Amino acid sequence: MQLYRERLWPSVWVFVATALVIPASLLVFLPISPTAGQVTAIVLYAGCVAALIATSPVIEVTGAEVTAGRARLPIGYAGVPEAFEKEQATLERGQRLDARAWLVIRGWISPVVKIPVTDAADPAPYWLVSTRRPAALAAAIVQAKSDAGSTPRSA
Repeated sequence: MQLYRERLWPSVWVFVATALVIPASLLVFLPISPTAGQVTAIVLYAGCVAALIATSPVIEVTGAEVTAGRARLPIGYAGVPEAFEKEQATLERGQRLDARAWLVIRGWISPVVKIPVTDAADPAPYWLVSTRRPAALAAAIVQAKSDAGSTPRSA
């Protein structure tokens, strides 16, 4: 049962900023060959866009686990999540950040959710996850925990 799902797509301004590879490659290759410059510019920009799309992680909450990118956390090991926006989110990503935390953050998405990890064997004290809907993500985790109970599930 899927309670929450979000793909962390890049913002429009990221694609616009990435378009700067077009004049840069033209500047380098036009003196050699106009055709090579144009083809290289198109291929480089298309490659950048494809890489941005392909590497966009998915955040998902089901009745059994929280998934952030490739990492999975059984819902029984997820603590009470905290949602942060604006200045508080900046502090969580910076001054308050624990170097051991598992991060799935994207610079183009400001809000974050902090998910404590209650598994004593896990070296990460918490997950810090970017999300455009922090309250909904935190609520989905709380709902999954209440539906599943507080005992960890075995894999």
